[in-house]
Amino acid sequence: MSNEKFMREAIRLADEGMASGRGGPFGCVVVRRGEIVGRGHNRVTSTNDPTAHAEVVAIRDACANLETFQLTDCELYTSCEPCPMCLSAIYWARIPTVYYGNNRKDAADIGFDDDFIYQQVPLAPEKRAIKMSPFLRDAALASFKGWAAKQDKVKY
Repeated sequence: MSNEKFMREAIRLADEGMASGRGGPFGCVVVRRGEIVGRGHNRVTSTNDPTAHAEVVAIRDACANLETFQLTDCELYTSCEPCPMCLSAIYWARIPTVYYGNNRKDAADIGFDDDFIYQQVPLAPEKRAIKMSPFLRDAALASFKGWAAKQDKVKY
């Protein structure tokens, strides 16, 4: 399959999910060595899961299919520029290349405006719109110390 066919598949998934009433107009595929290994479309409203964006669904599918938590040799094709959450998931999955159709302004024009999140991320925690307060740090640090000392940990 060509790059164009992969993007068209992402767009087809977006249309399919939207037409079925399972979520917004977003679709995604993860490709490895010229083969689709993960598919997803937005399922936020049908699963009552705000994290069920097309990219996250496709990454979960690819990871399950490949039995790995890192997709370093994959590409991601998505019908729209990833939101901050999806972009973070792409970084965590170590996907080195992303192709996207619509951009974030196109998404904002139809009611999916994630720009406020992009504006919030660089702010100090105490300046964000969501109240964030440090709490029981000393107790929580014990877990981190345990991780640092763990000999058989799987790093990611």
